[in-house]
Amino acid sequence: MAPSASYTPDERTKGNRLAKRTEYDADLVHSIMNSTPILHVSFNAPFKSNDSEPQFPTILPMLGAIGHHPSDEEPHIYLHGSSAARLFRLTANAEIPLCVCGTILDGYVLALAPFHNSCNYRSAVCFGHGHVITDPEEIEFALRLITNTTNPDRWENSRSPPTKAELTSTGVLKMRIETASAKTRAGGPSDEKADLTNPEVVDKTWIGVVPAYLTLGAPIGGEENKVKHVPEYLQDWVADANSVNEQQAIDAVEGEGDYGKPKKRE
Repeated sequence: MAPSASYTPDERTKGNRLAKRTEYDADLVHSIMNSTPILHVSFNAPFKSNDSEPQFPTILPMLGAIGHHPSDEEPHIYLHGSSAARLFRLTANAEIPLCVCGTILDGYVLALAPFHNSCNYRSAVCFGHGHVITDPEEIEFALRLITNTTNPDRWENSRSPPTKAELTSTGVLKMRIETASAKTRAGGPSDEKADLTNPEVVDKTWIGVVPAYLTLGAPIGGEENKVKHVPEYLQDWVADANSVNEQQAIDAVEGEGDYGKPKKRE
């Protein structure tokens, strides 16, 4: 998929309510998914003929990332977890339908009336079929991708590659993105004209946006840590992530045109 490509909407991703907030731009979708600390993965376990209980959908919080393996024509979602977990057992020999989503809160929007309160946010939803991968090279690619997307440069600055025992206990699931969409909200509150022209309301009710963003704290060494000083790559990651996250929240308040698009770190 070319960098400027868009996903083709279908009944799974087409924006209906507040459709103007919905976009299908691949870069935006990938940026949101790779900026979300925890992805949520939903699926339906195969129905058993002797199961008299209702079939409930399952949703799991998982670590993952979107990346482009050299052998593929387009980026895929990679997820990792315990190889003994139900999702990985279900996809060991067959593909199953999956939905993967990520949401980032950028601010609480406070209006004159609670009905018009809202949030500034960036969200993305991806649909496709997923399966467990077994190729050792692609598994290492996926684990490096997920590690470095979560904690930049961590793979190169820790003991790697994984041991055989680690690989045996870890499953990697790959999902082709068949369709996807992003939905964002930016800007301040939108109030009723009747409220805005009512002095009894506007003179006593504060309105505006409380920015919200993930802040990383100063690294704290573990009990077995032998490295005296926090490595520069970790210090840079904390500083850069905090700066980018705060700026995204401020951009959302101002409703900038490129809000939600990938930010370049200095």
